[in-house]
Amino acid sequence: MRRRIISLCAGVLAALLCASTVSAAPVDDQFRTWLANDLWPEARAKGISKKTFDAAFAGVKPNLKLPDLVMPGQKPKTPKTQHQAEFGAPGAYFAEKTVGGVTAGGRARAATHARTLAAVEQRFGVPGPVVLAIWGRESGFGAARMPYDAFEVLGTKAFMATRKDMFRKEVLAALAMVERGAVSRGAMKSSWAGALGQPQFLPSSFLEHAVDMDGDGRADIWNSVPDTLGSIANYLVHHGWQKGRDWGFEVVVPDDVSCALEGPDIGRPISQWAAMGIRRVSGKPFPAHEARAGGFLLMPAGRNGPAFIVTPNFYVLKDYNMSDLYALFIGHAADRIAYGDKGFAGRWGPVDKLYRSDIAGLQRALENRGYDVGGADGLPGFKTRRSIGHWQAKNGRAATCFPDAGLVRALK
Repeated sequence: MRRRIISLCAGVLAALLCASTVSAAPVDDQFRTWLANDLWPEARAKGISKKTFDAAFAGVKPNLKLPDLVMPGQKPKTPKTQHQAEFGAPGAYFAEKTVGGVTAGGRARAATHARTLAAVEQRFGVPGPVVLAIWGRESGFGAARMPYDAFEVLGTKAFMATRKDMFRKEVLAALAMVERGAVSRGAMKSSWAGALGQPQFLPSSFLEHAVDMDGDGRADIWNSVPDTLGSIANYLVHHGWQKGRDWGFEVVVPDDVSCALEGPDIGRPISQWAAMGIRRVSGKPFPAHEARAGGFLLMPAGRNGPAFIVTPNFYVLKDYNMSDLYALFIGHAADRIAYGDKGFAGRWGPVDKLYRSDIAGLQRALENRGYDVGGADGLPGFKTRRSIGHWQAKNGRAATCFPDAGLVRALK
């Protein structure tokens, strides 16, 4: 066996492959040094005991299978693919099996937890269907398994992720949770992204937003449905939820209204959008109280999918996951829980399959031409979509406001 390993490493390429297989041990050593000399001093300064710290990281090694990691000594690269569903083809995110599961489960639980949901809405002003939709999407109403050790995930990402500073904050918050007795070390199981419990809170969100809704003296987002529902609503309130307003409305956008008018920084009274010819797909007028208030154009697939006029509450929902598609899923599922099953009127058209690195290259090309794409991260957010629309119109093309293979080639 030893002779075979040596022979495999004979060539230059094989030598590089072998070097990568033995790099785990040095990384483990660097991780332990980082824990002792870097993270521990800050944790101690924040009131974390040595006992808690040592218990949290006993036997923990970096998990090199997690996404978005940067090996020590290397520079970050834009990944070709994206692990989160929120960053895939827009239409695929709304597969009926997924949406239907959340809406059917939400309706069933609306009756089971009617008193709790009423109490949550009275206390926080967030409608029950919205809370149910988030609960269902995040953890399958508490049924989803959390297979990862939270300190392994958060420690690895704080040590070597592309967003180390963010995860450093989160691993320190996780230590604070255990130190304060909010949860035992053994119960700290998470998703691959380090999210906890039925609402899938990051540790800092638990510390800031978790509430005791069942009156037992502790906020338990792992086992208590009332605490889970109340904590979700509290999160939304803390992020600016406006009581009495909807999240948004599916609309028809006339061809002479530019898709490049999209974005939360281009708001106007909803009555003005209506005056431009934008109308609800239902044929009903916008509610009077909404028409007087501000709204924003949302076209998450550009001209290749449904369009919406959304309220500030949409962007509160987006804060939960930082994805337009996620916020739209929650709003749409909440409507179906409240009013019955009815899909989007607009169809999600086909989009070209592009690597995340392709979109990042497109974004850099647009930046070089003076457009604000919101950063070359490979994710087609609203600034990228409207920059595409502006470039297309300027160059005599039909504005679609969405990346495609031809656009990638044209902007190289």
